[in-house]
Amino acid sequence: MPNAKKVALITGANKGLGFEMARQLGQAGATVILAARDPQKGEAAARKLRGEGVDAHFLKLDVDNRADHSTAVEFINRTFGRLDVLINNAGISVDGLGGGKAATTSDDSLRRTFETNFFAPVALTQTLLPLLRKSEAARIVNMSSILGSQTLHATPGSPIYDFKSLAYDASKAALNSFTIHLAHELKDTKIKVNSAHPGWVKTDMGTEAAPMEIPEGAKTGVELALLADGGPNGGFFHLGKTLPW
Repeated sequence: MPNAKKVALITGANKGLGFEMARQLGQAGATVILAARDPQKGEAAARKLRGEGVDAHFLKLDVDNRADHSTAVEFINRTFGRLDVLINNAGISVDGLGGGKAATTSDDSLRRTFETNFFAPVALTQTLLPLLRKSEAARIVNMSSILGSQTLHATPGSPIYDFKSLAYDASKAALNSFTIHLAHELKDTKIKVNSAHPGWVKTDMGTEAAPMEIPEGAKTGVELALLADGGPNGGFFHLGKTLPW
């Protein structure tokens, strides 16, 4: 299916990685739907991309609000009739980088983090699946993190062995599990489901201490969104390389 015919929805797309993935997909010829909680910021982001020649649309979508999920289905079905790409990008880190020890993480931190990073993308994906099934070859990309790798967390000497934050890490591990299960369920269809680790990127969450710039960090998600028919399904990737679960 030509990229010009693709319709892509990116959550948390008014800034950072979400905005840059929308930009790169738009530059590749896709119609992009920028989903964000704040209408003013979201519309401003879409307007900026339209000024760059991208076919961009804003959709008010708070991923934690199930009523917004239903509104999204109505908007996409009415406007485009199908969805070709879903990038579950919206996420939070309540305890901050390196915070949230296993012995002291609060119930509130766990629940808030899992609501946005796991329960919301699962619910949104399930709600949008009928529209994704209407695509000739849909792609679902769950924006995860290397911090969701159980293997690397358990391996002394790994890049993340001494860098742990229970709520965030566990929520991304759970999201990876969703990727594996949904990919298996859809393995006999033309829908591909993969997890992406963007890298440590200079975003609000990653901070200026991060080594990667946003355009580089957006590449993995965009590559998985534009996979050819022979591309992988049910994997965990960073810049073309497979990561351990």
